Amino acid sequence: MNIVLMEPEIPYNTGNIGRSCVLTNTTLHLIKPLGFSLDEKQIKRSGLDYWELIDLKVWDSYEELRAAYPDSSFYFATTKTTQRYSDVTYKPNDFIVFGPESRGIPAEIREANADTCITIPMIKMGRSLNLSNSAAIVLYEALRQNDFDLGE
Repeated sequence: MNIVLMEPEIPYNTGNIGRSCVLTNTTLHLIKPLGFSLDEKQIKRSGLDYWELIDLKVWDSYEELRAAYPDSSFYFATTKTTQRYSDVTYKPNDFIVFGPESRGIPAEIREANADTCITIPMIKMGRSLNLSNSAAIVLYEALRQNDFDLGE
């Protein structure tokens, strides 16, 4: 599997997601600009001693990432859709994309990919779940659908 963080802003979230990626044999893709340095203590602290083991790819833009994987399926996590993350069928090398913590997936990307936007159900009073929690929820559903084949 592949987790994509577009312009992540909070190093603790990225570090935590990185740790989950290491332990599930998932590639972590980061799209610049990053709201922090990859050398910061916070990212390494939240990723613990796993940070050096991450299969990490850093991209200059969303377009660059898509051009590198033209035949891959991309799913976009957003609160602005009704299609549940559990109602799609994931393949082992799919990409699950999350937007910046403060803004989410940009409207033009959501609109161009409306059929592959997914959401995690929650009550209306909240804006969204924490990014690292959301990534874990969707990642583990995708892994469950693929019989937790972690390619060890």
